[in-house]
Amino acid sequence: MAGHSKWANIKHRKAAQDAKRGNLFQKLVKAVIIAAKEGGGDPALNIRLKAAIDRARAASVPNDNIMRGIKRGTGEIEGAQYEEITYEVYGPGGVAILVEALTDNRNRTASEMRALLSRNGGVLGESGSVAWMFERRGIISVKGADIDEEALMTAALDGGAEDLEEMDDGFEIYSDPSMAQEIKEALESAGYSVERAETTMSPKNTVEVSDPETARKVLRLMDLLEEHDDAQNVYGNFDIPDEIMESMEG
Repeated sequence: MAGHSKWANIKHRKAAQDAKRGNLFQKLVKAVIIAAKEGGGDPALNIRLKAAIDRARAASVPNDNIMRGIKRGTGEIEGAQYEEITYEVYGPGGVAILVEALTDNRNRTASEMRALLSRNGGVLGESGSVAWMFERRGIISVKGADIDEEALMTAALDGGAEDLEEMDDGFEIYSDPSMAQEIKEALESAGYSVERAETTMSPKNTVEVSDPETARKVLRLMDLLEEHDDAQNVYGNFDIPDEIMESMEG
């Protein structure tokens, strides 16, 4: 899954660089709203809300915006009502893609998604056609040079982690989704620098995309889906060789 992991890391760096963009702030506040709506406004009792707040603060979303988002979610103040929708997509090269969206207008978002896909080599699948290829996991990203892998693994496993993978600039730790925040806090207490902790949809198996032109189309479609105002998370089951990923990273 090296190529897919490299794309995910590029995506997160890009998100950090683009933090001033208004639509990123809007997406992060939407996540706060829906988390508060589903589980209440107290982050101590609502793990999903705590994770949404952490992501918003990491991107420098003003605290007033976050608090308004919580109040909108709990109904204390009025605002647009969002619903969660998952779009299941077949992309170039037989790649499977999941798009998790939050929208206040289901028909508008569906129409925009279909138009985007038809222009970029994607096809909207039926419910259940793609979702079975993924599983929800917790992911904790630890950054830093010269990290002792054995010591990190011991700390992570003691905290409840399931697996660990070395990346270019640190490690990715995988867990049950419900344990991600707890492991994050345990690792931070042990002195590690945790860049993010969240839940993700991880592909059970990957599709290798070794043709450069097809790989380019896959990455373009993923980027366009990411940039859609209503898209919260975009996941793919592609594996692009490192040399192709590196040639496109710029």
